[in-house]
Amino acid sequence: MKLAGKTALVTGAGSGIGQAIALLFAAEGAQLALVDRDEAGLAETLAKLTASGGAGIVQCGDVGEPGLAEAAVAACEARFGGPDVLVTAAGFSCGGTVTTTAPDDWEAVFRANVGGTFLFARAAIPRMQARGGGAIVTFASQLALAGGRGNSAYIAAKGAILSLTRTMALDYAADGIRVNAIAPGAIDTPMLRRSFARHADPEPVREASRNRHAMKRFGRAEEVAQAALYLASDASSFSTGTTMVVDGGWLAA
Repeated sequence: MKLAGKTALVTGAGSGIGQAIALLFAAEGAQLALVDRDEAGLAETLAKLTASGGAGIVQCGDVGEPGLAEAAVAACEARFGGPDVLVTAAGFSCGGTVTTTAPDDWEAVFRANVGGTFLFARAAIPRMQARGGGAIVTFASQLALAGGRGNSAYIAAKGAILSLTRTMALDYAADGIRVNAIAPGAIDTPMLRRSFARHADPEPVREASRNRHAMKRFGRAEEVAQAALYLASDASSFSTGTTMVVDGGWLAA
């Protein structure tokens, strides 16, 4: 098992990529602290995890809310002694250009994506330093590298996460803490489906997105989870400050 004896804290664990990561990490021997604002989704993930013999705790709330990260990390430490791994998979998108995005929506996107990443890293890193090291996996997007239309707040936030990942990697390398990002393409998750549903005629938009990938399909959450496992485990012991692209050939197309 690649994470035997490790404790991982995963945000966005109530559905999609975060849920897939939590379940894979549990199968690989990790104990899990699960965070999401979706209480029902968290309960579902925990039920699946425990049914297969895993151990986990849950913390429900908005990842951008002050105090939640400290509470989640403290609970994780009290129950399991961790965290050894932090995965900041929680995210939010509203769509819109800079002229059509309301300031409140812009703030909400940055609060969830950048703020959540910052707050949970800020809470987890001192515990990792005390334990002699750890691994942090953040979530960007292929759009942060390629650009895109009609999603300015989300793309800008994901670009900020890439920069934050690199600077954290440099700041904490001497502490044995590795920090890497994943940039997924379009992954078949509830968030992707909600993004298509914002359009008056979703189907042509969905097909255009699917065909934009060289592999002519959307990714699966489980495929992204495998990338997260690599970055969280000792298999990537010489990797820090980098971005792993899992995009079905989007950037190459």
